[in-house]
Amino acid sequence: MILMSGAEVAESLERRLKDEVGALRGRGCEPTLAVLLVGDNPASQSYVRAKLKTAERVGIHTRHFELPQSVTQAELLERVRELNGDRQVHGILCQLPLPAHLNAEEAVQQIAPLKDVDGLTAASMGLLALGAPRFIPCTPAGILEMLRFYRLPVAGKTAVVIGRSNIVGRPISILLSQRDWNATVMLCHSKSQHLAEWTRRADLLVAAVGIPEFVTGDMVREGAVVVDVGINRVPDPGRPKGYRLCGDVNHDQVAPKCLALTPVPGGVGPMTVTMLMDNTVKAARLQQGLAP
Repeated sequence: MILMSGAEVAESLERRLKDEVGALRGRGCEPTLAVLLVGDNPASQSYVRAKLKTAERVGIHTRHFELPQSVTQAELLERVRELNGDRQVHGILCQLPLPAHLNAEEAVQQIAPLKDVDGLTAASMGLLALGAPRFIPCTPAGILEMLRFYRLPVAGKTAVVIGRSNIVGRPISILLSQRDWNATVMLCHSKSQHLAEWTRRADLLVAAVGIPEFVTGDMVREGAVVVDVGINRVPDPGRPKGYRLCGDVNHDQVAPKCLALTPVPGGVGPMTVTMLMDNTVKAARLQQGLAP
């Protein structure tokens, strides 16, 4: 079985990004990412730290804004508008989730299309659906890079995606069906009837449902490629932190049947961060009118 290491693929991509950032700097452009973090959510703080560290490794300049839990919607939108107008900022990331009193969708849609390095605005999603993506959402982009790196065949295969979020499930289902990948795609979710009948048909199974160990051994066919997007904390009093991390796939049951599988942690997660950097470099090029 191939264990698809996101860390290995990310390291390879980071080397390329370092070179690209260096070339842009040589042409007078310093790729810059602005990160907005609202409140004190520990998971969000951890994700932001990882993104800032990766940006530092590849040479991307960052501007980190920590906004209080009490920030109003108007204040948040005003900060986004300020960054939209700042020509020194090439990418804007609004770390999700936001506190419950804020409208996350409104905040994301306020980001200028050419600075939407998360790939979540209506403009980015529309281009993706048309088959001409500008910025691909980071997790789907990372999944595609992993499939490419490990040379796993997709064309003509049956792909089943569990999960229909705009961040992962919906965009990866669209991308896999397009001409670059040529898969036959079924988009399912936790409410799909006879779900196991669909998943057992999958040559490629992408689990992004957000339920710990939802995909069990009887749901996977022999020789399948399984991409586990989930990252869940499950209480475990026997561990030092009182919990363990697991994905949306029961790895003990599924691994013996797989041709390839992503681990959790260390699979899709590192790729999501690296593809954010890739989108930031692309945004800098677009805004400066520079060819790759």
